[in-house]
Amino acid sequence: MIRRLITCFAALALCATATAETVLIRNARVHTADVAGTLEASDVLVRDGLIAAVGKALVAADARVLEANGRALTPGLFGGLTALGLEEVSAEIGSVDHAYTPGIVLPAQPLSMRPEFDVAHAYNPASMVIPVQVVEGVTFTMLAPSSMPGGSLVGGLGGLATLDGSSIDLLPGSRTLFVALGSGAAPLTGNSRAAQFMLLDQAIRETRGALFEGDRLLTMAGRETMAKFLGGGRVLFYVDRAVDIRRTLAFAKKHGMKPVIAGGVEAWQVAAELAAAKVPVLLDPLVNLPGNFDQFGATLENAARLHKAGVRIAFTMSGDSSHMARKLRQAAGNAVANGLPWDAGLAAISANPATIFGASDRGRIAVGLRADLVLWSGDPLEVDSLADQVWIGGEAQPMTSRQTLLRDRYAPKR
Repeated sequence: MIRRLITCFAALALCATATAETVLIRNARVHTADVAGTLEASDVLVRDGLIAAVGKALVAADARVLEANGRALTPGLFGGLTALGLEEVSAEIGSVDHAYTPGIVLPAQPLSMRPEFDVAHAYNPASMVIPVQVVEGVTFTMLAPSSMPGGSLVGGLGGLATLDGSSIDLLPGSRTLFVALGSGAAPLTGNSRAAQFMLLDQAIRETRGALFEGDRLLTMAGRETMAKFLGGGRVLFYVDRAVDIRRTLAFAKKHGMKPVIAGGVEAWQVAAELAAAKVPVLLDPLVNLPGNFDQFGATLENAARLHKAGVRIAFTMSGDSSHMARKLRQAAGNAVANGLPWDAGLAAISANPATIFGASDRGRIAVGLRADLVLWSGDPLEVDSLADQVWIGGEAQPMTSRQTLLRDRYAPKR
């Protein structure tokens, strides 16, 4: 059975590499996630992998016409901070590549950082987990290195991946350094968050040429990597507690970093400061109860309050974010149910993450942008809606995954 499934996926991969066709999607409810908002009874023309036109009564003699019949058309969706293509089975260590964990760090041993650890070198675009997400509208994701367990508070490098299986490379403008702060990272820093900024400060001073009598934190490659993120580089900080977010903003400003807050359970408490600094927040809109002492301010209204204050928000899932990436749109629906405007909910899983991570060619429906599109059976933020067709770069994706193949093989025939 496994051999047959692998053969099926090899055939699907070959289909995905075909030349993008010219398609006219007619009479759709087009949610642009852009300044145009929602366009009723409108058409979208796709040519050479790009959106060639958006409007009413479009005509293209060379196009294959697809009648939407009023169904919703959205940009391709963001999968969140995931290990898609870096993890097949969480319990099988040989299939998990998203964390650098050379061994258990004992308290008496010197701590080290490996910012040069780059998950791009392990990314597998043919992972069987990816089509499970694509058939439900996910077209791109941020591959995120993990610090835990037993790693370093500087997790390493990540970047955006396009989920059509066409490339092993991550988008160059999306490269991001990942740093873990707060109580979750305390075991990596002598069990005190007070040591976190101390160690980061030492790493930065090493990068800038300072010499220390004791143990160095960075290798030569690590110093070269850190240098790229001082003076404007994008650094994602996992941090939840409001006071820690304030310290993170000050630290990033001091060292010329371009910060992104991830987690941000108490971010709504410092929304004005985040908006003033133009710092975006990636959050899980389903977090409504404190899971630890950093999350006493947890609320389902976090997204709505941040949006109202002018903070750019995007969504990601907590827990098993890779295998559950397809459920992120339902989490967005929950944010809408708790005060976030519907258009802002869609933007949080399309346009906003694309903008945050430097991929301005996707996440929206507008002329000249990449044709990553999803045609839905109903409201895309509702649980009972399905993706009828997904396009990535103008190429129609096979609406088949390992799960659907197993369903079709073993489901009782009626």
